[in-house]
Amino acid sequence: MACNYISSNNNRLYVGLESNYGQVPAITSDNRIPAVKLTARQQMIRPERKDKTGTRTYGGTPAGLRKNTTFDLLTYMTSWSTPNAEPVYGPLFRASLGAPPVFFAGGTAAANANTKLLSFTAPHGLAPGQAVTFGGELRFVCSIVDPATVELSSPFTVTPGASSPIGPTVTYLPATALPSTSIFDYWCPTAAVQRVLCGAAVDQMKININGDYHEFEFSGIAADVIDSTSFMAGQGGLASFPAEPALAPYNYSIIPGHLGQVWLGTDPDQFFTITAAKITLQNALDKREREFGANIPRCLAPGMRTVTADLELFETNDTATRGLYQAARQSSPITVMLQLGQQPGQLAGVYLKSVVPEVPEFDDSQTRLQWKLSGNRAQGTGNDEMYVAFG
Repeated sequence: MACNYISSNNNRLYVGLESNYGQVPAITSDNRIPAVKLTARQQMIRPERKDKTGTRTYGGTPAGLRKNTTFDLLTYMTSWSTPNAEPVYGPLFRASLGAPPVFFAGGTAAANANTKLLSFTAPHGLAPGQAVTFGGELRFVCSIVDPATVELSSPFTVTPGASSPIGPTVTYLPATALPSTSIFDYWCPTAAVQRVLCGAAVDQMKININGDYHEFEFSGIAADVIDSTSFMAGQGGLASFPAEPALAPYNYSIIPGHLGQVWLGTDPDQFFTITAAKITLQNALDKREREFGANIPRCLAPGMRTVTADLELFETNDTATRGLYQAARQSSPITVMLQLGQQPGQLAGVYLKSVVPEVPEFDDSQTRLQWKLSGNRAQGTGNDEMYVAFG
């Protein structure tokens, strides 16, 4: 007898940026992401019935009530092989932070004597917050010295010499407004239920380090779930349910979660004692769904952005660790920079230029004393508290 169960491994996810909220864009095979898991929930909002029916029996609810749609998506970090294009999960970072990506084509280093400065042989065209790479390391620009020189968030392990190649990067910056995406959920066989989440906006993004692999987690709210079984013309601005793009070879490299670097402090030092770290971005999204005549959200409005860093590390008696504790006690802002990966084309970075650390909790349950610094909030002067880059 044939078995008609659907294998959860026969699943392919694609993400496309929407030009208008809730309007499903066209996609190609290049929009496929290395997803680990997608959870989509749609629940009807059922107001309480207060009519006097003479009985205690629930009389049911009418059709056409509003629905609440949420999602959670987990994807692997993979190699970035096309420097002139976004990474495949780029639309999700744009939906998290807001601004279009900023590309740096790379350049050639001039002679450098100061490890915190990087000089180029030609005008660099960089802006604060953008990233550069060299020798399997990624650093962020914290200030512009002159048209040919920038100051780095932390020094490279090996200072670039004259004529050294500086690699390309793409950087995502915060913005006031947030775009939305459509998430396409295709299965084999084609007769199975296929879905599209339209108007998907990221309310929370998490980046964890020191897991099995480097992963990015996105969760948020969507306008609707469109499926191939109950599709009606007009949903998501579509005349028909979109067919999956022709499958193309899909080979990629994933990066072990223990590879990378952490730089912390008022004058950042590299920490080798980090056991876990998590960067969380929350957008405080509010759905515009309460207007008369609408049964799905018309748009989404972001609230106050919250960016926090959670850190766990072993205490040592070195100067950098003592400085971290002193900064926490004095509520002095520090810089937090995480590098994920250690090979060119397999690098990602997160840069928080001003974080007020919380006083660490001492955890003596293990053989070595651990510190836990939770809820350390990033701050800034205007859409500049967090930067994410790939190189």
